[in-house]
Amino acid sequence: MPKQAPNQVPSLAVRYASWFKVGAAVNHRTIATHAELIRQHFNSITAENEMKFESLHPKPHTFDFGPADDILDFAKQNGIQMRGHTLVWHNQTPHWVFQNDSGEVRSRAELLGTMRHHIHTVMGHYQGNMYCWDVVNEAVSDEGETLLRPSRWREQVGEDYLAQAFWYAHEADPEAQLFYNDYNETNPTKREKIYRLVKDLLDQGVPIHGIGLQGHFKLDGIVLDEVKAAIERYASLGVRLQVTELDISLYDLGDRRKDITHPDPERLAQQAERYEELFDLFRQYASVIDAVTTWGVADDETWLDGFPVKGRKDWPLLFDVEHQPKPALAHLLR
Repeated sequence: MPKQAPNQVPSLAVRYASWFKVGAAVNHRTIATHAELIRQHFNSITAENEMKFESLHPKPHTFDFGPADDILDFAKQNGIQMRGHTLVWHNQTPHWVFQNDSGEVRSRAELLGTMRHHIHTVMGHYQGNMYCWDVVNEAVSDEGETLLRPSRWREQVGEDYLAQAFWYAHEADPEAQLFYNDYNETNPTKREKIYRLVKDLLDQGVPIHGIGLQGHFKLDGIVLDEVKAAIERYASLGVRLQVTELDISLYDLGDRRKDITHPDPERLAQQAERYEELFDLFRQYASVIDAVTTWGVADDETWLDGFPVKGRKDWPLLFDVEHQPKPALAHLLR
């Protein structure tokens, strides 16, 4: 089959413009290597890692905005909007944040001071250029009765670290749309925890405006009724919703194989059906969903390569390793 240039295929962003923005996660490489696809099909982008704490603020008195600024410049040059991701997370945060050079644990006051300084500096640098911010990422525990996962933020500040983060973000930019972002968000048990967390924050008057549903799915792990129930449950809080990190692995839950070198056409067809079902559902809730973002652009660069099985290739996105449209894209454009 001859290769298609991106401009020979109808635009995904244009197709869904009446319902929501269509976004993709990018990095400092893919804004070059995937530039044509991004320009043609997406009207929103998210920095994959370049805006995380360790990237922007590697040392106590050092901020490095260069790579993230390059992504923003690309977005501006191409009329694409950008999400801010992410200000407070238990991962990809340098050790100096939590302890001094002598290894002594920083106090609550010190840690809150660092958090406030980081949020104010980052949001100040990008003020007016991000249409929303993921303020806190993945704070809810996956299992058990405990609401919040163990983290140094929780241990050294206390459970109110989330509220503090949202207050600092609102202080830094009172006009910004502030989101809480998490995965496994459609699982009924975790769904109720996320609902409880956000409701508690809202009841305290904390300025939180939205919930990010990451949407990392396995091929056999999508239960549409659970996705629908999650959307309705979160929307009942009166907040905005965004699907922030959508992808559909070609592997089933529990599949640990690593010897597959090419995607199975039958599974690609199943993947296409799952994408279409999800986008059809998202359209039904376009009154509360502002954007749907895939976590990556094409299968040549995806975080699922090597995760959760080291050394394994996956094909979770809408374009293949040669940047050609997959059956999933065709389903979404019809």
